[in-house]
Amino acid sequence: MLPQIRKWLERLNQLRHLLERYEKRLSTLMKQGHDAGGQTVNDQVRTLADVQEVLAEFQRRQIFIKDLERGLVDFPAIIGGREVFLCWEQDEDDVEFWHDLESGFGGRERL
Repeated sequence: MLPQIRKWLERLNQLRHLLERYEKRLSTLMKQGHDAGGQTVNDQVRTLADVQEVLAEFQRRQIFIKDLERGLVDFPAIIGGREVFLCWEQDEDDVEFWHDLESGFGGRERL
């Protein structure tokens, strides 16, 4: 599943950058008193729909994005009868860490 998660994270980051460009463009148009409709708004709406589609893939699998830029995600798991999160960053080869529900990344421990 990790190769697919990497692709989804990459896609989300691409879409995030597109949204930032659209927001900057729309902000400039509105400051100048121009109509903020048109192709830029249509592109922004389509990009938001694409973001929602990718986020739905994470949600369906109960994968929590903790830091999109870093590609940090958590997966719910049970270790020793305790509910925990498996913790993974996109530059890691495999899921090798976990943390309890309260400690977060700072409390990561090796599996």
